[in-house]
Amino acid sequence: MCLACYGAPGVAESLHPPASHRWMPRRAFLLAAGAAAAAPALAQVQVDEASRLRNLVPAGELEAAAGQQYSQMIAQARQQGALASEGHPQLKRLRGIAQDLVPYAARWNDRARGWRWEINLIGSKQINAFCMPGGKIAFFTGILDQLALTDDEAAMVMGHEMAHALREHARARIAKTQGTSIGLSVLSQVLGLGQLGSIAADVGTQLLSLRFSREDEIDADLVGLELAARGAYLPQSAISLWEKMGRAAGGSGGPAFLSTHPRGPERIARLQDNVPRVQGLYEQAVGRR
Repeated sequence: MCLACYGAPGVAESLHPPASHRWMPRRAFLLAAGAAAAAPALAQVQVDEASRLRNLVPAGELEAAAGQQYSQMIAQARQQGALASEGHPQLKRLRGIAQDLVPYAARWNDRARGWRWEINLIGSKQINAFCMPGGKIAFFTGILDQLALTDDEAAMVMGHEMAHALREHARARIAKTQGTSIGLSVLSQVLGLGQLGSIAADVGTQLLSLRFSREDEIDADLVGLELAARGAYLPQSAISLWEKMGRAAGGSGGPAFLSTHPRGPERIARLQDNVPRVQGLYEQAVGRR
């Protein structure tokens, strides 16, 4: 699950505007909204145009703040001895998958060309993963080990989380929740950080409760499926992934991942319907290897 999914333990996301910053007038935002990116013309999956409301929240500031929070989380994990070393085989595996998927990110969001992508692995029994705005990715060992994910299934998780960031669901969610009259103090309460000027305050205790909409989840499923297929990962593995998630949900409390990622036959059926749409992309990608 990504920070945008509001469930990464010990992680919080905020805007950190400089003192001189003021929210742009509504008219300027609405003009900017006209430039909102639609789904790529060559996309094989069918998704709606990205939400224009996301333009109400400055993307650069959200990404910068998420990057700071990510750095703090990584530093905390390192201090606790929970951060995988550079030579860890599972980390190498994840970074290899990321190298296969990232080249196709910009077709979904041109801002991704300037993102400094990072991926880390944190030792935890939680079945969880996330991608913050700006391309900061983390997996927990629990999702790899407890679900015994294949590379193809791990790529589907990564593609889904990358899609949340690429489609700027967190940015849009904030705008949808607060509207055009949003103020810094209200935004601070939404993000659960107290004063926006203190980005590190209460990092270890603040848990965000906002969830993505059903439409956002559908969007991330399909965009993630296409990203993974373009990276030469078997599309059908999206089905086996969610079947594993469903079985894991039978345990005590269920996976943390499922607290914000609804499961069920409808989700699997939707993915199954879209597998044939990206099968050709997968076969082309395999042929190029």
